[in-house]
Amino acid sequence: QVRLVESGGGLVQAGGSLRLSCAASGRTFGTSRMGWFRQAPGKEREFVGRIWWSGGSTSYSDSVKGRFTISRDSAKNTVYLEMNSLKPEDTAVYYCASGSTLQWDSWGQGTQVTVSS
Repeated sequence: QVRLVESGGGLVQAGGSLRLSCAASGRTFGTSRMGWFRQAPGKEREFVGRIWWSGGSTSYSDSVKGRFTISRDSAKNTVYLEMNSLKPEDTAVYYCASGSTLQWDSWGQGTQVTVSS
């Protein structure tokens, strides 16, 4: 079992920045990738981006590409989501996930990000 704890959410004005953190603990040896997802009120959870532990390759959804950056600190078992040029439509609960190549196995509790206009 992998335990994931997100932090860093909050209230920010449009155009501002936030950095989210996700600390992983427990049986992390089987985890090959980490991802960020978000869920806005009344909407389904959507993929934001992911990073591979080995090599650090990243990919992003079109809605955040160029504004958000995912990075990792392998020594701390922590991944980060740097969010810049935030828009009101980025308002959501952001979730961290970990998993193998084929599926997402563990989820964090989520952290609220609110962007005011």
